[in-house]
Amino acid sequence: MKKVIVSLCMAGALIALSSCRSSKDAATLSSINGEWNIIEINGAAVVPAPNQEFPFIGFDTNTGKVFGNSGCNRMMGSFDVNAKPGTIDLGAMASTRMACPDMTLEQNVLSALGQVKKYKKLGKENIALCGSSNRPIIVLQKKAPTVKLSDLSGKWIISEAGGQSIPEGMEKQPFIEFNLSEKRIHGNAGCNLINGGFVADNENSSAISFPQLISTMMACPDMEVEGRVMKALNEVKSFGKLAGGGIGLYDADNTLVMVLVKK
Repeated sequence: MKKVIVSLCMAGALIALSSCRSSKDAATLSSINGEWNIIEINGAAVVPAPNQEFPFIGFDTNTGKVFGNSGCNRMMGSFDVNAKPGTIDLGAMASTRMACPDMTLEQNVLSALGQVKKYKKLGKENIALCGSSNRPIIVLQKKAPTVKLSDLSGKWIISEAGGQSIPEGMEKQPFIEFNLSEKRIHGNAGCNLINGGFVADNENSSAISFPQLISTMMACPDMEVEGRVMKALNEVKSFGKLAGGGIGLYDADNTLVMVLVKK
């Protein structure tokens, strides 16, 4: 606990001495890539509720996608990767609509992000997000990965695809199995076998996609489940642990498209 307090105090001290107008410690786009905890808003330290993690934001500087959690709901958006270095406009962030007991932190996060126009390095560890007046609005601190590729190892039953549960008792229960050393998957979509590789990102621990899936061509009486499974897999861009257990696979808009449970 003491280490967190010291870190937050240091961040506050840096804000007092820093401005996004300064060319010192200028930030390139690559410097904001990845996931960041939001540790300070308008000069006040963020204090999550008990058993709650810091709100965080992630930047994919290859695609211009923004993702994260504002304290209760998942949030998503985009930015212009071709903008002048040091400038960023997050526009209107979209989010899921789950209700939480206290929405104050979430409202503060979303309000602050809506004012961001610039970014700047604060020393070696943190990033300041600033408004049009060059005043730092948010302080970001690099987020330790909450998921890692090794979390996917092994065989998983596909329990949900495309927002619908997979019927139990199917003759061929849909599943996928990850071979991490070869970066390949094998499985069954409900009728046909599926095989292919996957692509991960060293900078974004939660990023994954399946760009080269192939399947056998056998016809089955009901192909509806298989169609949903294949469509969902082709849309996957990231993964994360689910609160109730299992793994969630998400599309580019951070929408849950598939749920995996351990075999």
